[in-house]
Amino acid sequence: MPEHRKSKISASRKLMLKSLMVAKAKEELEQELEEKEEEKARYLEEKAPPIQTSGMSLAELQTLCQELHAKIDVVDEERYDIEAKVLHNTREIKDLNIKVLDLRGKFKRPSLRRVRVSADAILRSLLGSKHKVSLDLRANLKSVKKEDTEKEKTVEVSDWRKNVEAMSGMEGRKKMFDAAKGPNQ
Repeated sequence: MPEHRKSKISASRKLMLKSLMVAKAKEELEQELEEKEEEKARYLEEKAPPIQTSGMSLAELQTLCQELHAKIDVVDEERYDIEAKVLHNTREIKDLNIKVLDLRGKFKRPSLRRVRVSADAILRSLLGSKHKVSLDLRANLKSVKKEDTEKEKTVEVSDWRKNVEAMSGMEGRKKMFDAAKGPNQ
């Protein structure tokens, strides 16, 4: 579990730093917009110099207009082609996004509930219905006869104080040692 460390910077200092960062970002954004406008103006001056119409005859003005209209038509065709490509690409992107969502599984999965299933049912589902396997856990348990348990209970029950006195000292330890060796000596 991560410990929450106390910040080294006070809340007012954090707020001041955030406001300074926002102000700096705003300045940079405005500067970037100005640079784009200047670049656009430079490009237009380079590609479309101002037209001198003064001192031109009517025929020259008409030919100039026809040339300009031809250039406009070419630019419009290029713009239309580019728009068509953009629309095609956006449709393709949408289709691919839909495919990705389908592959990922956009539908919310239902919460799973606990179901009690017997061991036999689990084995049947794992092994299939062909295999007849029964898992009777009680049959596999070691059987214990009641007679054995009764014999163990009726082991010598005598006064424990006499037993302690008899086993005290070196003689008692020798008796315990001999009893541990067993009768097969």
